[in-house]
Amino acid sequence: MRPVLIVDYGSKAAQRIARRVREAGVYSEILSFTGDVGAALEKDPLALILSVGPAGAGDAPVLDARILERGIPVLGVFYGPRLMERLLGESLSRSGVLGVEGTADEARRIYAVRFPSEAAHAGEETPVLRNFLFKVCGIAPNWSASFFIQRSIEDLRLRLGDKKVVCALSGGVDSTVTAILLQRAIGDRLHCFFVDHGLMRAGEGDEVDAMLRGGFALNLERLEAQAFFLDRLRGVTDPEQKRKIIGHAFIDVFEKAAGRLGQADYLAQGTIYPDVIESVSTGAGAAVKSHHNVGGLPERMKLDLVEPLRELFKDEVRDVGRELGLPETFIRRHPFPGPGLAVRVIGEVTGERLERLRLADSIVLEEFRRAGWYDRVWQAFAVYLPVKNVGMTDGGRSYEDVIALRAVESVDAMTADWAELPPALLRAVSSRIISEVRGVNRVVYDISSKPPATIEWE
Repeated sequence: MRPVLIVDYGSKAAQRIARRVREAGVYSEILSFTGDVGAALEKDPLALILSVGPAGAGDAPVLDARILERGIPVLGVFYGPRLMERLLGESLSRSGVLGVEGTADEARRIYAVRFPSEAAHAGEETPVLRNFLFKVCGIAPNWSASFFIQRSIEDLRLRLGDKKVVCALSGGVDSTVTAILLQRAIGDRLHCFFVDHGLMRAGEGDEVDAMLRGGFALNLERLEAQAFFLDRLRGVTDPEQKRKIIGHAFIDVFEKAAGRLGQADYLAQGTIYPDVIESVSTGAGAAVKSHHNVGGLPERMKLDLVEPLRELFKDEVRDVGRELGLPETFIRRHPFPGPGLAVRVIGEVTGERLERLRLADSIVLEEFRRAGWYDRVWQAFAVYLPVKNVGMTDGGRSYEDVIALRAVESVDAMTADWAELPPALLRAVSSRIISEVRGVNRVVYDISSKPPATIEWE
């Protein structure tokens, strides 16, 4: 599918722009300005949108002549005081065709607008983007959940042929949607493995098993691997190591199980676009983190990967799930990281710490549902901090650990803000955790936004 390419010149707004373009019904992809221009042109883009941060234009090269020679429409969205001429040339004149004051070389279909900062509200950017896409470029909007499903099933049938596929099912929205798409494409040649790695929320293993077998009739096998994963994680404190270890452990379990099926050719995973973006550098700096199903996979893996959701943002995956008939209660479940509670236990992962965190996390979700806040936030969860602090328990001195509460509001997880929770809810969560979770005597609330913080702590 021909994309609109969002070229990231070190801007925090590039991902937001990509989302706004998709919301307008047009498929978009993000490309770093350091990327291969030739490879980008092979995608035959419908248009280019340059997202230029406050310091990006001054150090960036001029726009590649091959783009200008092809006559591809270009929109430069500049944030901050930097001049536009370096990237787009000096022949621009004032123009209002985008609905706001900007500059343009209308003969070559090159346009530019400037916003005061990268924190510009979506209401300011969206009309500009829509005017560029529809009035200037004449693009027909055809990107939707139903279109994606139809195209994905056709592509999967063509790519996979008569091959067997094993699917890594976590029970979350991403992997479940992946499995259903594959089931519709290749039927009983899909075999799903649910790895119970002991890193899930309270009672989740049994709930997921029952739901997937009964509700969706997927060809499913549950693999008990709690001891295996804990052994691999023993003594490990670095979060990047944790993710890579878990990715390798998943593959080891899958390959061993797949060997019993006979020849399997592909491993299906619920990788989504934010996983990919956060796991690679955009040219403006280092990658944020490795996702266990992106940066954590071993090079010697015997199975080829198939990732049908790799180009979707999280809210788009939910739309696809609705279109596939998944129940709304399942669709609205809070996101859960692929490595599970391992990246919510800061430091070494032990069975004792996992049990404490599991109980604390269940209290958080219970209280959020009771207060009517579960569906008002994007994500709420507990984080285990092995930070000893002095407290008073049962009238005596205690020296125990800390639980951090994290609750954020977001649309697509690319940016997020901490939720302003009512004091009564915070009090209920804190009181229950301190009284019910052994070894914890303090609860703190995380009031960090993304960026600069990530939603997860590791």
